[in-house]
Formats: sequence, structure tokens, C-alpha cells
Amino acid sequence: MPTLNWIGKDKVVNHHLEVPFKVLEHSYGFDNGVQTDKETKSGNKIIHGDNLEALKALLPEYEGKIKCTYIDPPYNTGNEGWKYNDNVSHPKIKKWLGETVGKEGDDLTRHDKWLCMMYPRLKLLHKLLSNDGLIFISIDDNEYQNLKYICDEIFGRNNFITNFTWRTDGNFDNQAKIKINHEYILCYSKNIDFFEYPKVVDPNISIDSKLFKTEIRNTIVKNGPKNPISDVKLPIGFPCDIESGVIKKRNNSWPHYESDAKIEDYKLTNEVIVKSGWSSKGIFEAFIKNEFNSVKDSKNQETTFTISKTGAIENIKSRSQASHVVSSLFNMGSTQNMSSELKKMGIDFDYPKSINLIQYLISIVNGENFIVLDSFAGSGTTAQAVLNLNDIDGKNRKFIIIELMDYVESITSERIKKVISGYSDVKGKGGCFDFYKLEQSLFNHDGNLNENVDTDKIRNYVYYTETKNVLNKKKHLDNKYFLDKNNDTSYYFLYEPSETTTLNHAFLATMKTKAEQYIIYADNVSLDEIFMTTHNIIFKKIPRGITRF
Repeated sequence: MPTLNWIGKDKVVNHHLEVPFKVLEHSYGFDNGVQTDKETKSGNKIIHGDNLEALKALLPEYEGKIKCTYIDPPYNTGNEGWKYNDNVSHPKIKKWLGETVGKEGDDLTRHDKWLCMMYPRLKLLHKLLSNDGLIFISIDDNEYQNLKYICDEIFGRNNFITNFTWRTDGNFDNQAKIKINHEYILCYSKNIDFFEYPKVVDPNISIDSKLFKTEIRNTIVKNGPKNPISDVKLPIGFPCDIESGVIKKRNNSWPHYESDAKIEDYKLTNEVIVKSGWSSKGIFEAFIKNEFNSVKDSKNQETTFTISKTGAIENIKSRSQASHVVSSLFNMGSTQNMSSELKKMGIDFDYPKSINLIQYLISIVNGENFIVLDSFAGSGTTAQAVLNLNDIDGKNRKFIIIELMDYVESITSERIKKVISGYSDVKGKGGCFDFYKLEQSLFNHDGNLNENVDTDKIRNYVYYTETKNVLNKKKHLDNKYFLDKNNDTSYYFLYEPSETTTLNHAFLATMKTKAEQYIIYADNVSLDEIFMTTHNIIFKKIPRGITRF
């Protein structure tokens, strides 16, 4: 598979591993119109901070658990003035990456910088995505090709689903020789084998379309190079649409009948060989072998077959949920419409994404209760889309949105507060969220644990590095340093912020959880190696033994 190289790639391919782990500090909760110091624990989160650091901070709780991600990163048009301010330590590119990215004529390496900014973020988004998850990425012509290449590399070309084109209704440059009125939305799955047919129909489809019927009939006669003519024997009892009658032997229309087909009580009374090219021969023969009981097609739809009044062979598909998603998106709002809606909330914001567009993208993802992540939150359209959809269909999706800019409090969170509580003549959707800030690093610059960080957050981190699981918050009938038991290994974190701890026989006497193996963190150990080996004890020194990821 072709790969893309650019200036600085070798320095950022694994940069996500070098990003310092910072903890999320709760600022306030917003519970159905009331702001409180307590966490609502609703699962809805607004995070203020650099999204690279925030994505890493989410890993211990959310790795492999995000089913839907939508991002709207900088398009690199030359007008944004964005900065790549990540702490890349390599001296040859540190200063270069920190400079403001300018227009093509002013900054000939701006595409390289954009790729350096995007690559580690996409790596972390991939880690957070669940096996059945989807990611949608908005982009335009400036970086579409580059984005496609790095997404093929990170998510896998086989997991590419489609490139949506969105017709951006509204104003565009009337001075241009060719008016650009579209953007792209790249869509990838984490694992294409888990991608299901979406339970949604393009909103531009007429309500009287056959797509909304619970039963669909189509002929399976299909002649052509890919459908060579072959015989199929229809046994006695094969279903028919007519109560009684005869379909005469024929070779002048498809399918050909080699003998008369006699019908009584809506069934064949004699064996008949029919000849044609078939669009669904395999499932057709499976239906016959299954004694005319329904079989499932590739979309898992119940399927039966019948002889029509004209002698055609038709399949009849039953479905409980229509699916019709096309790659061209239009009549889904505009940034101008969204700006006008935000003004009703008392919010001014340039180029907000259409709420209708984001709602539709989220609805492509099947499920009742899943998390939607947006790490370039802007004004918070994704969070509002989640609340709107839950209000419409009664589901329980959650949102996590991340925004670096200071307007996250005056615009992003204020918008979601108004959506929850109501504004102007719009009724509130109800709901809750918690607001967090990225604060201290877990480790100091000297590599030691930051004693100002809450011990529970350190415990969570350590347990995740060992097991890739979330630490269970319930109380255990063990000592206070016990983390949990996983795969018959018990984990202990013998840590006190301002004291030196020692793994010794006195500590072993306080342990109550039996396991085949014990992994114990402490500052020092006084047990001898033979004793620890005999009793399957593994000592890990704090902080050296703690894995960085």
C-alpha cells in the first residue's frame, strides 16, 4: 500500500507515546439547568485543553469504547493561523513546528506541519475507537488527499467506508471562476467486519418510497456476462402468486420453462425446470433446499421466493428497518443557518457545522447507548446533535467534546447549557454534563510521581497500564492499597505521597486476596528474591516500574 512521507513524519509517528499524561480535573457539573460543584456522572463531558493531551487522558477509561467519532479539524486553507504547539522534543523540528502556519506562499511547509499536527491525534482516536466504531472527518480540497493517505495508514485501507460529499447550502465565493459548494467527510471503521447496515434512510427520500415498505419484491431474472444462463429445478410445492392455472412451456421470455407449470392452491403440482441468468441463485437454491421456508440474505433480511402471475421468479424480502445511506449529502443545512440559530442563543461563532448534518452522521451508527467523541469541538455542534437525537428517538447516547480555545466556557458550554435548559422559543432538551480542565501531569519533569495529583487518579493509571481495564471503584475486602484482581493476578499499589513505602512481611500479612500471582508496587522492598519467586510475587519500584504510554 502506498504511504505518504513528509518533513517531520519520523518524529511524530510515535509522538503520541511521548505526550505527557495529564489528569482531568472536574470544574463543575450542569444538571438540568442547575450548575453544581458535584459531578453529575452522566457520562457527558466537555473538556478544556489541548486535544492531544486530552485524548491521552481519556485512554484509561475509554480505550476501545468510543463507537462514534466526528472531528472537524483545521482545513489548512491559509486563513486559520493555527499553531502546532505540541511538545515535540527533537531540536531540529521543535521551533519549526511551533511557528504559526501561514499561507502557501508564506509557508511552503504548511502541509507538512498540518500532517504533523494530525497524525498523533488520529493515532489516539484510533486507539479510543471500539471494534464496531466509525470515525467521520470533515475536510476540503486543501488536505483531502493527504488526510486520505494517513487515514489509510492508521485505520487501514480495508476499513475505508466512503468519502461523503456534503453540498454546503448557502453563500459561497461569487467571484470565483468555479464556485465551490461542497466539502468532504471521510468515513472509516475500526474493523469493517463489524460495520452494520445503518438503520436510517437518506432524509431526501420521499416518504412514499418503496424503501419504507416492510416487504420488497424484485425479479431475480438477470442475464449478462456475470450471470450465465443455468437451470434450476422447481420442486412440487414451490410457492406461486396465483391460486390455480398453468404457465405454458416457453423459450421466448425469461425465465424459460422446459414444460408446463401446473398450479393449484398457490403451489406447483409438478416439477419444472426453469432456465435463466439469476441475480440471487445461491440464496434461491438455499430457499428450495430449506423446503420453502425463509432464508436470510446478505443484509440479514428474511427472504422467500415465488412464481409471479407472469411466470417471473421473484424474491420477497421482509425487513423491520430500512437502510439507505448515499455518499452525496445535501439539504442538510448550512453554516449560515447554524450561525443564525446560535444568535438566538446570544452566541456569535464563525462557521459552525450544520446540526442537521452531524445528527445524520451520528444516526448512521447503530446502537442505543454509545459515546460520541469530538476532539475539535468548536461551538459544540456535536454535543447538541447528541442531545437532539436522544430527544427524538429516546436513546441514551453520550458525548465527550474537547476544545482548546478559551471560548469553550463562554460559547461551547454556554451553548449546551441553553440546549438543555431552553432558549428563545425553543424548549430545553434536558440532560446533564460535566466540565473538566486538563491540569497537572501525572509525572514531574524529573520522572517522579506528582504528589499533588489525587491518589485515586494515579491508581487508575497504574491499573490501566497493567491490565488495559478500568479500575473497579467498589470497595474491596482487602487492604487500602489493593487495586483489583485480573486474570488471577492481584495488584497492589503501596503508595503514600509524602512517605517512603516498603514491601515487607508486615505488608504481606495485610493482603487478603488469593491469586496465582501478585504484582506489588512500592518505593522499596525488603523481601529476598528467592522468597518472592517462591510465592509468585513481582515487585515494581515506584516510579521506575510504572509504565508510560
